[in-house]
Amino acid sequence: MTMGNHTWDQKEIFDFIDKEDRMVRPANFPEGTPGRGFTILKGKDSELAIVNLQGRTFLPPLDCPFAKSLEILDQLKKRTKYVLVDFHAEATSEKIAMGWHLDGKASIVVGTHTHVQTNDERILPQGTAYVTDVGMVGPRDGILGMERTAVLQKFKTQLPVRFVVDEGKWHFHAVCVDLDPATGLGQRIQLIRMDEDSVLFE
Repeated sequence: MTMGNHTWDQKEIFDFIDKEDRMVRPANFPEGTPGRGFTILKGKDSELAIVNLQGRTFLPPLDCPFAKSLEILDQLKKRTKYVLVDFHAEATSEKIAMGWHLDGKASIVVGTHTHVQTNDERILPQGTAYVTDVGMVGPRDGILGMERTAVLQKFKTQLPVRFVVDEGKWHFHAVCVDLDPATGLGQRIQLIRMDEDSVLFE
């Protein structure tokens, strides 16, 4: 589970983030921040490193994600050739820049945070599988997963409101990536997009 700019919104996270190996917060938080910025998942015959970074454009200022990414990849490449980078960023330009920055260095670079799946999936020239935003999993008919009445009120009045997660029908976004076992780089990336109305249940 990769995190982002809402990592610390619920104070309870401090009770378990240091103990939970499956939870990864942005690696470019300052030194001494609780939690970890990457983890390694073990498969049958290989290992996949997952790195989380947060952008700085229109988000709180953190350490440089571009410098931090190279520092971490240098460390991880000694253990595995398969590295997925989740870049949690607001600006499309910053996400695209990270894709080019890590082309040929990371197996996969996916953008997150803006919730809407982009239609620009590709294998970059040096072999990194890239998409600007992988999309969200959650309620389809809200506004970025939130109940839409409150969000609309916020936009129309500029008054503070309490956002609540919507309970409508779900949708699911992801990517499926084939990696070259010799190099660890991308061979194929495919968008996955499903919603409750398109799935048959028995």
